[in-house]
Amino acid sequence: MLRVTAIALQLIRDVAPLAGRISRRDAALGKQLRDALSSAVLNLEEASGQHGGRRSQHYAIALGSAREAAVALQVAAAWGYLEEVPRSVDEGFRIVIASLLKLERG
Repeated sequence: MLRVTAIALQLIRDVAPLAGRISRRDAALGKQLRDALSSAVLNLEEASGQHGGRRSQHYAIALGSAREAAVALQVAAAWGYLEEVPRSVDEGFRIVIASLLKLERG
């Protein structure tokens, strides 16, 4: 398992209660957040077992999904479902996204 995978899994644990709060107000947005963050972690690990273009493709998918999840939290805050995104969650997303950018570029 890559080190960034452990960070991403912790991010899921940190986001889970927020996703629950969002889902009570907007079930579709909560589901999209959960799906995107799960996709990021799953594609990250799938990429680590691939070679060449397939590896880059999975890292790119993981990166897009991580960005989608991060923005879903910002959308929830904009709608007033959350007061703000916790700093630790923001930092977790920054680390995961930066790592994925490096991995995608090889």
